Amino acid sequence: MKALAIITARGGSKRIPRKNIRLFNGQPIMNYSIRAALESGIFEEVMVSTDDREIAEIAVAAGASVPFLRSEKTASDTATTADVLLEVLSAYEVTGKNFEYGCCIYPTAPFITAGKLKEAMDILVKSGAESIVPMTEFTYPPQRGLYIDEAGEVRMLHPEYAATRSQDLQKQYHECGMFYIFRTDAFKEQKDTTMRHSVPFLIDPSEEQDIDTESDWLLAEMKYRFLKEQNRL
Repeated sequence: MKALAIITARGGSKRIPRKNIRLFNGQPIMNYSIRAALESGIFEEVMVSTDDREIAEIAVAAGASVPFLRSEKTASDTATTADVLLEVLSAYEVTGKNFEYGCCIYPTAPFITAGKLKEAMDILVKSGAESIVPMTEFTYPPQRGLYIDEAGEVRMLHPEYAATRSQDLQKQYHECGMFYIFRTDAFKEQKDTTMRHSVPFLIDPSEEQDIDTESDWLLAEMKYRFLKEQNRL
């Protein structure tokens, strides 16, 4: 099985400056992703796609490869994850390297583990699906969501569910922003990590955290320490 891990770590980050290499519980947060990918043993190569030389140096020191830097196009704010992955796969193809499977890993995913990656890859291979999408259940039913109208008053987004018991509402999920594993042929055709035939990889809500603000960062560090104490990481 030929598989490539691609850790997407560009230099620009406006909400949390230098986010991808900021120290998270004592080490650059990107290193957690690199370590999990390397320890999983399922990848022929673990590479970091970046436009930033400092990030590249830290990645190489952690054991990843950085065979080339991103183009100006894929380093922009408007570039999508698919744009980055396609560029990486194309660059490898030019050198004669082709991979049956690819894995996009985000650099700010400290809750990722080698075990999660191995289990997800096993599901992909055995299921015949085109991609694996890590996702977690909303901890509060989105059907009960509220908003504030133009007059400053509270309104329900879905008033038709006002009298429905929470346990009777359909479960809904959201992506974790942790990783995706996919068949490269299907990805190059559809250019999307969530494809026509994707299957879920469920993550416990306690083992994932969006990290977009300083509060998110502090909460993620506390969660991480708790999970380590519980031997869940």
